[in-house]
Amino acid sequence: MKRYRALTAFLMAFTLFNNSARAASEDTFWQWFTKNDGRLFSFETNQEAIFDELSHEMGHVNRDLTFEFGPVLPSGQREFVISAGGIKSAFPSVEALYAKAPKLKHWVWVKFRPRRVPINDVEFGGKSIPAKDVHYLLAKDGDKAGIVLFFDGYNEKEKTTFGQIGYLYLDEALGEYAVEMQVGFIEFQPRTSKYFSKAAPLSELRAHFDEYLSSRAH
Repeated sequence: MKRYRALTAFLMAFTLFNNSARAASEDTFWQWFTKNDGRLFSFETNQEAIFDELSHEMGHVNRDLTFEFGPVLPSGQREFVISAGGIKSAFPSVEALYAKAPKLKHWVWVKFRPRRVPINDVEFGGKSIPAKDVHYLLAKDGDKAGIVLFFDGYNEKEKTTFGQIGYLYLDEALGEYAVEMQVGFIEFQPRTSKYFSKAAPLSELRAHFDEYLSSRAH
């Protein structure tokens, strides 16, 4: 009985310590961000060094967290996006860090990569594919939507690169949260696929996806 009580007390202390440490790391990150507000807002002056510092500081909260800066808005503010990098297990860290964000007049905080209108062109791994050249098919996958993306020149040798581009395009079209939580299977095929004749331009995916999920909810 004594050993059981000791183990219970240890587990409770360990949990409290972990929660406290995580909260402290979030507070520490925002303290650092606030102290470096001006440098971060004008990151273009020394982008590589600032991004390295920011990645290092964010890594103390969760090594899987990533970020994006938006352009300067007419209001004089910038968006700062807190992203899980498409890693579902890091979603709670995004939520926790966002919840602790301070009010700073130059910044608009955004949790998870949002939908973009219009969809931006994506370049990754030395490969650039315009959004207008990407097409999709939507299919039932249980209570989720399965998606096939079609790329000109897709091949198995460059599967990883095309896959990264595909996920970035899905984040652009649907938002990071929806891609992880509401999308089922994701496949990539060349435009020479026999299924391409039924595909639609990527620009139509957002509306089609929302309509599909709405119909499944009723």
